[in-house]
Amino acid sequence: MPEMITLSVDGRSTSVAAGTSVAAAIAIAAARAAGPGVTRRSVGGQLRAPLCGMGVCQECRVTVNGRAHVLSCQTLCAPGMDVQTGGAP
Repeated sequence: MPEMITLSVDGRSTSVAAGTSVAAAIAIAAARAAGPGVTRRSVGGQLRAPLCGMGVCQECRVTVNGRAHVLSCQTLCAPGMDVQTGGAP
């Protein structure tokens, strides 16, 4: 059984397996809350989510522990991490 860690995604406590990317944790948190797994909103207000999964498209940018523009697809979750997507209405 994998080690589980807990982090916060948009103020919701979420537990994921160690080694999970922040992008995957956002999707897991969204599925549990029956909400969209968005990582941000565009300047025009459209919902954005990871597209390429390798850091090129920049669609997965989130704020992690107060640091803006972190690529969620390239960042592993850490215990107690605070992730803000800006995707919630």
